[in-house]
Amino acid sequence: MRWPRIIILLIVLSFLGAFLHYTLPQRDIVRIVNVESRLTEVSGWTRWFFASPDSGTSQSTPTRDLRLISTVRPDGSIMVYRNEDTGVLWPPYLKFDSEDLQAEAANLQSTEADPRWVAVTHYGWRFNILSIYPNALEIHPVEGPDVQLIPWMPFAVLFVLALIAFMAWRIWERFEDRVIAPALDGTRVRWAKFKDRLSGRG
Repeated sequence: MRWPRIIILLIVLSFLGAFLHYTLPQRDIVRIVNVESRLTEVSGWTRWFFASPDSGTSQSTPTRDLRLISTVRPDGSIMVYRNEDTGVLWPPYLKFDSEDLQAEAANLQSTEADPRWVAVTHYGWRFNILSIYPNALEIHPVEGPDVQLIPWMPFAVLFVLALIAFMAWRIWERFEDRVIAPALDGTRVRWAKFKDRLSGRG
């Protein structure tokens, strides 16, 4: 019974790790090269990777304007972010200023000859084949491409989750010692007495 438990635990931890990696905020140092709005079809199972439609947008409309921010990393690779409100549901970033963020991104555009580096806080993944983009939450100018940023929020969230998991494990351990173990011991004793009666030794 040990290996099935380990396999199930690894599967659960893998899903939890993927969920946290997608949801927790990350920051990239990039240079903004373009901002645009594109009419995009958001339907099917890929809808899970997009935020809910902005206020005033029909919930049943499969296409909507998707605000995109195109950037270049210090190593020259490309990263494109979407810019959507998150609303009050999940993930709980309470972002309602996507239009303002789009204007800020447009104002911070720069060229390779005269770069202006910014830190983009975002969540989500980039899948080129499925046209899925991480969602930009904030944009802040930084001094240069070599700035080291400490991800305080993910560290805090992971610490709280680890604390909750430890407390749940301790509560379960005590429950097991005080309730489950005595119940199992009582069951074993009754079963042993029952077998003794059947064999005529009771």
